[in-house]
Amino acid sequence: MRYLTIVRHAKAERGASDRSDFDRRLNERGRRQCEVLRAWAKSKKELGRYGPTTALVSAAARTRETFERAFDGTPFIATRVFSELIYNGVYEVSAEDVLMDLAAVDPVTTSLVVVGHSPTVLDLLWTLVDELPRALREGYPLAGAYVLGLPDDQQVGRGPYPLVASYVPD
Repeated sequence: MRYLTIVRHAKAERGASDRSDFDRRLNERGRRQCEVLRAWAKSKKELGRYGPTTALVSAAARTRETFERAFDGTPFIATRVFSELIYNGVYEVSAEDVLMDLAAVDPVTTSLVVVGHSPTVLDLLWTLVDELPRALREGYPLAGAYVLGLPDDQQVGRGPYPLVASYVPD
């Protein structure tokens, strides 16, 4: 079995008049959330057991920083691709948009991870599971990572896929 891990970026600084939404960086809380994710990604008993992955990461600063602080250089990541197509600050990105981008980078030999934005990550999870976990009915938590099981021999598609694990730092 392969896996798809869907991650929302960690807590970012508030928007400022001198900086675009695309350029927003993580704040202190977000950096701490990434430390927890990184420990899980390095552990073969935690999130790391669902790798190695091909990563699709929104090109926005906060998602790139989440990826770099939490996952880059760990055994959880085999390769990565940054995409401006899944940044939803310019236009509304749908679950289908992310699935098309994932399919384009899916080697069908590794698991996958996507690091994106709300509400797109929630929409993606809604699209891929039969029933949304109760904890997500209030929204997708910052730095939350939800892992779905994928068939070994099929490119990622509309599912449905089983939810096999979740990791949410405080």
